[in-house]
Amino acid sequence: MFDKVAVVGVSDLVFAFRALGIKVFSPKNLEETKDIMKTLEEEDFALYFLHESFFEPLREEIEVSREKFCPVVVGFSDYREVQDRIGEMLRDMAIKATGSDAWVKKREKDEAR
Repeated sequence: MFDKVAVVGVSDLVFAFRALGIKVFSPKNLEETKDIMKTLEEEDFALYFLHESFFEPLREEIEVSREKFCPVVVGFSDYREVQDRIGEMLRDMAIKATGSDAWVKKREKDEAR
């Protein structure tokens, strides 16, 4: 019976799903991701969420999976890329307005401690 759900993605994004009882996988590379996908199919998972960063490199594997009834592969994304774009826009506006980006610097990224 298909009753299992999993999340496959970067470890800092998916760890919270473990608290919900969802099986979590954090592959280190594409080969490991392919192995995880095979395992999920062999263990009769009904559904797994795959981080968007894996979609393009694993397009063929995902297409093969879509031809089968299960598992269903659903992509998910995270906020980080959007947040980085907004930060860049704010930095550009600050430089245009004041000549400096001092108001929008990220401490850990832009400053040495």
